[in-house]
Amino acid sequence: MQISELKVGDGLPERHHTPTNVTLFMYNAAVWNLHRIHYDETYTTQVEKHPGIVIDGPLQGDWLAQCVTNWVGADGRVLRFSYSNRRATYLGETLVSGGRITSIDPLNRQVSVELFIRNAEGTVMSPGSAVVELIR
Repeated sequence: MQISELKVGDGLPERHHTPTNVTLFMYNAAVWNLHRIHYDETYTTQVEKHPGIVIDGPLQGDWLAQCVTNWVGADGRVLRFSYSNRRATYLGETLVSGGRITSIDPLNRQVSVELFIRNAEGTVMSPGSAVVELIR
């Protein structure tokens, strides 16, 4: 990827995510997260009053990190990354991760991107941002 080929507004490749009970089980086991809202539907709906099993916020952050690292690949490195979970998402939803270029600094070979996790209605559930440095 050459910095001269990039334009503000260019999109990053989008990816669809439809986690399952198994996906959430494996993720939560890997990160040692025992919170029942990620696997116990009765507890989640009756005690915590969610409409269903909650998809982990950090898992969505991982999807955003993958979005930018997959996009930049071996052509660069991530200098800064942040995200925020704004709304709960639930098992059965298909979420989309992606982003777009918001600024380009050719002198320092840095590109800023805005990232998102959107639901099927197009609402951004988890916004994020990153700055990458192109090394090629």
